[in-house]
Amino acid sequence: MSTPPTGDLAPGDDASTRLAALWDAHAVRVQAYALRHTDPDTAQDVLSETFLVAWRRIDDVPSSALPWLLVVARNLVRAARRAQRRRRELTEELVQLEAAAPLPDGAPEALATERDALLRGLAALTEREREAVLLVAWDGLAPADAAEVAGCTTAAFHVRLHRARRRLAASADHVPSAERRGDPRTDTTRTSTTRRSA
Repeated sequence: MSTPPTGDLAPGDDASTRLAALWDAHAVRVQAYALRHTDPDTAQDVLSETFLVAWRRIDDVPSSALPWLLVVARNLVRAARRAQRRRRELTEELVQLEAAAPLPDGAPEALATERDALLRGLAALTEREREAVLLVAWDGLAPADAAEVAGCTTAAFHVRLHRARRRLAASADHVPSAERRGDPRTDTTRTSTTRRSA
């Protein structure tokens, strides 16, 4: 009767050989652990990422590898849960922001696209950063007054506002140009045509 693989290697075996041995010995049990704690798709990702971590840290993997691998898998499951929770929160925040900023009937497509990008950018901010932007841009407060409402110093509020604006600008930069088509600020064809007509 053959002995089940353990993932152990004799001195001189290289990293790729050891990783293959670890996979053969423990992949099924790591996947079973992940499936007990998350959905099948995420479990597959956890399995792959666990052995990616093992590959990157192959010298740190102990001879008794399964507990070490399961700790890595546990941490990846927790990270996946946090990411899923954050995505749900962002979706809920986006719905709330959309309800607070309805578009008028017949609004042009470019305006709708720009508004959608702005709302997504706002939803991605931290709660404090988003509140800083809304107090100034939507409620029309001066920074000193907005700081009083936010319960912080004016200097701290300026820092929040600066970070929020920087992140919003970065978010806008990642909107594909096709989505901004029709926006007079980015539509060079319309601009050049207008200039020629003038």
